[in-house]
Amino acid sequence: EIHGRGKGLHQMEYNQKNNRGGRGQTGDRKPKNDRKPAGKTQPRYAKGGPAGADKPYRPATKTAERRTAPQPQPQADVQTEADDGIHGKYENGAVIGRNAVRELLKSERPIDKILVQKGERTGSITVLVAQAIARKIPVIEVERQKLDNLSGYAPHQGIVAMAAEKEYCTVADILAVAETRGEAPLIVICDGVTDPYNLGAIIRCAECCGAHGLIIPKRRAAGLTPLVTKASAGAIEHLAIAKVPNIAAAIAELKEAGVWVYAAEAGGDALWSTDLTGACAIVMGSEGDGVSPIVKKACDGVVSIPIYGKVNSFNVSTAAAVILAEAARQHHKAD
Repeated sequence: EIHGRGKGLHQMEYNQKNNRGGRGQTGDRKPKNDRKPAGKTQPRYAKGGPAGADKPYRPATKTAERRTAPQPQPQADVQTEADDGIHGKYENGAVIGRNAVRELLKSERPIDKILVQKGERTGSITVLVAQAIARKIPVIEVERQKLDNLSGYAPHQGIVAMAAEKEYCTVADILAVAETRGEAPLIVICDGVTDPYNLGAIIRCAECCGAHGLIIPKRRAAGLTPLVTKASAGAIEHLAIAKVPNIAAAIAELKEAGVWVYAAEAGGDALWSTDLTGACAIVMGSEGDGVSPIVKKACDGVVSIPIYGKVNSFNVSTAAAVILAEAARQHHKAD
């Protein structure tokens, strides 16, 4: 035992002399205070490595310290436009709220339709609906979400009116325009065109081709909204536009006045071989369904644009441009 203890003492002295750590000895280990706390080692980029040896270690900072207060932006010298009155600034032509709709009805300005929230036929809305029905303005019940979208989520009180951009005329007025010019009538009929951009483009094409007027239905179609005005590039101001409750009845009125009516549909006579020199009207159908069967039956014939590609149809406004350009060419052939 004595010799064993002596050997252990000699080993300790040897380790200390040669700066070695042995079992149960500290050797050259760092003091406890200089050790790194567990779980807080520096990332490998701070020590240098193949992915970023030159990147210095950046200690983490608190989120609150990194954030800075927003700096005030310089305000441009912009003049605020005056309020547009009861018609507001909405691009869809919406007049929102009970008081605004009441004043709109008093003004006798043309109204395309009035939208009422389902279940809101109470109070002053009942009076407004009665006034609209008396003026033969379509009243449509819709969900609240529809009114929210139209009003830009402004308080609408359950009612929104869609005001027209200009005064509508009658079919007789369109025929009178042609008579005043001393020309054979060239009229465009839109049977259920719902896209305001398509309607605006058709109005622009019709005016450029010298058409005397355009006829649209009261229901299930786009009206004369600000978007239509914008898409028409101002042509809406130079074209007579009639709004009728029944397209088939309007076609019958035109036929009585000696106007030939053609539906623009697939499967008809080729456009280039159709005689459009006399008084004629072209019916353009809706984007999805085309010309309705009832309207197509009321027409004198069907005219088609030859298709040479794989797609089976043109966009309605594009088709209108092609057909109206050919009709205008035949009308002004002598010129």
